[in-house]
Amino acid sequence: MNTIISKISDLLKGTNNLIDFEEQVQICLYDLLTTLMGNVFTQLNQTIKRELQSKGWTVEREDEKTIQFIFGAVRFTHTLMHDENGKAHYPFDEWIGFRKYQRHSPLVEVKVAELASESTYRETARILREWTAVNLSHTTVGSIVKRVGEAQAKADEEMLVELEEAAYLPKGEELDFLFAEADGVFVRGTKKKTSHEVHHAVLHEGWCRNGKRISLKNPQVIMTTKPTNDFWKEVQAYTANHYSLEKTQVVTNSDGGQGYTAERFQEAFSQSEYPVLNQLDSFHISKALNRTFGAKKSQFKDGVQKAIKEHNLDDFTRWMDTFESTLETDKQLEKAEVFRKYIGGNWDRIFDWRKKVENPPKDARGMGAMESNQRHISFRMKKRGMHWSSEGSEAMVKIKQGILNKTLRSVYLKDQKRSVRKQRDVKKTVRMTEFLRQVTQPSIGVKQGKISLNTAHSSAIGQLIKSFS
Repeated sequence: MNTIISKISDLLKGTNNLIDFEEQVQICLYDLLTTLMGNVFTQLNQTIKRELQSKGWTVEREDEKTIQFIFGAVRFTHTLMHDENGKAHYPFDEWIGFRKYQRHSPLVEVKVAELASESTYRETARILREWTAVNLSHTTVGSIVKRVGEAQAKADEEMLVELEEAAYLPKGEELDFLFAEADGVFVRGTKKKTSHEVHHAVLHEGWCRNGKRISLKNPQVIMTTKPTNDFWKEVQAYTANHYSLEKTQVVTNSDGGQGYTAERFQEAFSQSEYPVLNQLDSFHISKALNRTFGAKKSQFKDGVQKAIKEHNLDDFTRWMDTFESTLETDKQLEKAEVFRKYIGGNWDRIFDWRKKVENPPKDARGMGAMESNQRHISFRMKKRGMHWSSEGSEAMVKIKQGILNKTLRSVYLKDQKRSVRKQRDVKKTVRMTEFLRQVTQPSIGVKQGKISLNTAHSSAIGQLIKSFS
């Protein structure tokens, strides 16, 4: 402790401003932490090695390894050993949870993925370099993003397999109402004129009010760039693993586009005894109105809008016939016909779900949360000249999903987390008394010596020697 205080004092004296001083102190503490951590890892490795040697394991060699932690690169020695069957192991790596060829700590990898979900890879590398002792290239950031995203994707696949192999559905939370919305957004691919569709579903249990602010209650998302059928299987598996929907009224909302039809929702939530309500998204109705009639108000636009709101098909048809009679170009007529088919084909889905159910929740609101939630994808993955590979886009949306659902860290650490049994074995193997035990140094007693005198005892030096006797 005195050494650290002395070092900090010297730094304060050697710098003439607090910015330089703080930067130097940070570097000093990082160096101290990495040195101490390296020594601890090396000593623990030696303790584990001695324990295993007593059980018949053999040592092949001692290797150096470096792991980048958030506070710097930790260098330590680990031992390559062979068990009784001749299989090679790095026992310390297996004990602490390092993967083969791992070069960054789990916290660094998760932090990189979380930062990259909001910033570009280059910006992520710059932020880490400025605020931590982590120095990565943007390509390394991309590799870490894929690795962390794959962990979330793997967890989703395992959940799907478990559901398919299970003899019965797991017991989940029982709800009166469950709300679900789904839509897709396209991001550009790396090849010219190619794109990837990000399928996106939002599940929630209702609404919460905090003053004037309204938020979704327990929102959960499912995102993937896999084919549509795989997306809906994930939605079904996720719902079945978290909820028991037998007595739940499921209310859904979509734009009715290909892949997001009422039949898809009915299949995904088929465990419910009630018919799944699926309404046409009001945002897409307004968007279609503006595309057909223009953004400004008009007699025809107001009439059609009123007919849709009152769900009066005769008035809707009358207004559309009158509007089409005023059009002059084929392009205008084509737009009107597309709008007529869109609204007419989804006429039975245009309703307010609150009028279709008995005893709706007290704070029930209209559906339409998907468009605001799509910004999680569009703000990060669209525009700014961004292009995505199939692996990169899937990894990114899975990281987004893991962050929003608060599952990213747990699924990423799943394979590196010690079980209760393994942790108990670890405590037996690595005892702090053994780790802290120091080798006893033999005592050599008090050293004795003699000052030789090469002059007369009556001289000044002779008199000095006499005074020591």
